[in-house]
Amino acid sequence: MGQIKTCEEVIYGWFDHFHAHPEISWAEVETTKKIASILDEMNINYKFLSDITGLVAEIGQGEEVIAVRADIDALWQEVDGTMRANHSCGHDANISMVLGALLQLKDEPLKKRIRFIFQPAEETGGGAIEMVKHGVIDDVSYLFGVHLRPIEELPLGKVTPAIHHGAALFLNGSIHGADAHGARPHQGKNAIDVIFAIQQMLKNIYINPFEVYSAKLTKIVADGGSTNIIPGNATFSMDVRAQKNSVIEELQSRIDEGLEAIRKMYGVELSWDWLDKTPGAEVSEDATRIANASIIEALGAEYLEKPLSTPGSDDFHHYTVLRPNLKAAMIGIGADLTPGLHHPKMNFKREALITGAKVLTTTLRNAAHVEK
Repeated sequence: MGQIKTCEEVIYGWFDHFHAHPEISWAEVETTKKIASILDEMNINYKFLSDITGLVAEIGQGEEVIAVRADIDALWQEVDGTMRANHSCGHDANISMVLGALLQLKDEPLKKRIRFIFQPAEETGGGAIEMVKHGVIDDVSYLFGVHLRPIEELPLGKVTPAIHHGAALFLNGSIHGADAHGARPHQGKNAIDVIFAIQQMLKNIYINPFEVYSAKLTKIVADGGSTNIIPGNATFSMDVRAQKNSVIEELQSRIDEGLEAIRKMYGVELSWDWLDKTPGAEVSEDATRIANASIIEALGAEYLEKPLSTPGSDDFHHYTVLRPNLKAAMIGIGADLTPGLHHPKMNFKREALITGAKVLTTTLRNAAHVEK
C-alpha cells in the first residue's frame, strides 16, 4: 500500500483484489483475511467472530457508537458457461467504499466510536441475523450501509440518502404423487398438474392494487425419466416480494392456504419450507437527514437524489427489525451500472467508488458529532 500515492488508487486496488477473488456466503475466508491484512497495514483494531466469517473494526473514542456495514460475499452463478463465485451484486465495491471511508477517518479526532462491520452472507439472507446474535450492534445508535444502484434507478454522480428496499421470501417445495404410463394417466397422480395448479393459484392472489407485490415460480423439476412416463414427483421454488412487510406477511398466509387446498384437491403429498425471509426497509428519518446533509456537503446539492424505492431486497434491514431503536439508512450510489444487479456481466463506472467513499466519510464524520 505504501507505493500507492493517492487514496483513489488505494480504493481501486482494493476493489480489483476483491473483484478477482469472490467467495460465496459463509465461505468468505480469504476475503476476511484480506480485510484483516488491510486493517493491519492501517494499524486499526479489529476482532474476528468466533464461529463465522467476517470481522468488526473500530476507531474513535466515547460511549456512543456509530456503525457502517459492508457485505462481503459473492453470488454463485453461471458466467460464460461455468458455475463460479461472482461479485455481480457489487459487494466488492461496498467493501472498497467502506474501507475508503475508514482510511480517511482513521486519524481524525472523533467524539464517538465508529464501528466498521464486514458482514458475511448477505446473499443468503442470514448474515445480518448472525451479526445481531453476536452483539455487534447492541450499543450502536446509528447504522449506515451503502450500495451501488442500477442505471435505471440512479445515474452516475447521483446519490440517494436512503434506499427503501422491498421484502422478499423464498420457498422450496416438493410433490409426491404417483408415476403412470402415458397411455394410462388415470392410474397416476401427475405432479405437473399440481404445478400448474400452484401457478394458477399464485396468479389468482389479489391484494390491494395500490400495493407493490409479486409471487412467482422460479424453478420446476419434474421428470419421469422417459417421454411416455407421467411424473408423479416434482420439486419447485418460489420467489415472493412486496414493498411492505405487512403485505409480504399477507402473501405468505395466502400462499400457505392455497398450497394446502391444492394438496387436498389432488390427494398428493405436498410439502414446502419458507427460506431466507428478508424484511422490507425500516428507514430512520434521523439517519436519512444526516446522510442527506452529508451528500450536499461532500458533493454539492446537484448530486443529491430523493430517497429511492426499489423492488430488490437486502438483509441490511434485519438490523432494524431485530433492533427497532436502531436508526439506520442505506445510501445508494449512482454508477451507470448495467445490465443490472445479479447479471453475470454486471459492470459500472469505477469513479462511483470514490464518490461512495467520500459520501460515507462525510456521513460517518457528521453522525459522530451529532448530539443525542
